[in-house]
Amino acid sequence: MAAEKMNVQGIDVQYKRINETDFISLTDIAKYKNTDYPGEIIQNWMRNRSTVEFLGLWERLYNHSFNYLEFEVIDKEAGRNAFVLTPKRWIESVNATGMTTKQGRYAETFAHKDIAFKFASWISVEFELYIIKEFQRLKEVEQKALEWTAKRELAKVNYRIHTDAIKENLIVPVLTQKQISYVYANEADMLNVALFGKTASEWRDKNPGKEGNMRDYANIEQLLVLANLESYNAILIEQGYLQADRLVLLNKTASKQLETLKNTRIKREKLLALPIVQRKTSEP
Repeated sequence: MAAEKMNVQGIDVQYKRINETDFISLTDIAKYKNTDYPGEIIQNWMRNRSTVEFLGLWERLYNHSFNYLEFEVIDKEAGRNAFVLTPKRWIESVNATGMTTKQGRYAETFAHKDIAFKFASWISVEFELYIIKEFQRLKEVEQKALEWTAKRELAKVNYRIHTDAIKENLIVPVLTQKQISYVYANEADMLNVALFGKTASEWRDKNPGKEGNMRDYANIEQLLVLANLESYNAILIEQGYLQADRLVLLNKTASKQLETLKNTRIKREKLLALPIVQRKTSEP
């Protein structure tokens, strides 16, 4: 997976997913201290006994293939004047999984975010705070995008359930294809009115410059409610409710669910705005 970048106090820091885990560039973090020789900054950090102990503990916790015997050798040497530890030696000696490195002209070392944040704290406590905050912000943005995509796909799946219910209960076999399409569109527009308060054509008339349809511009809460409405409408159709009665029930359901989701989101945003210590005491 290609690396992405975040800007922390004027420094571009790369991060990427490796084996479904977030890794951050130690090389870029080191540039905050020395832009010309970041590799030497990393080595200076790794030769500290406290660093070796931290790296060893991390590998013991998360790496089933950790080479304990080789670690004992490194651990005994750590702290001595002649002790040198590079990312390459660390990875090859103990079979480390929390760090990756590439040698050559464009040398680059990445480490698991736990290790990267530890290195950032050694570089600068201030830089550590900024990089953690920026990384968390980017991850929240990424998560919201994933949630939107997932809920959009869920809406598509429920739309199929919805159209199958229409086909089995509302479409008479002698109808023409054009008439059948009208029934589908008519039911879809009823959901649009129940949730958005307008039909597809009314939305297009008010938004002539936009591509797609109003559902493409829905937020996460609206997409989740739409998926629920499609399933609920399929049940109401099978139970024989008239469209006018279904519209009233669906609209009430949409209003209630949107209000619940909105309150949940507001509580979550307030909780995230609190300091970590207060967050824990405020959580139910």
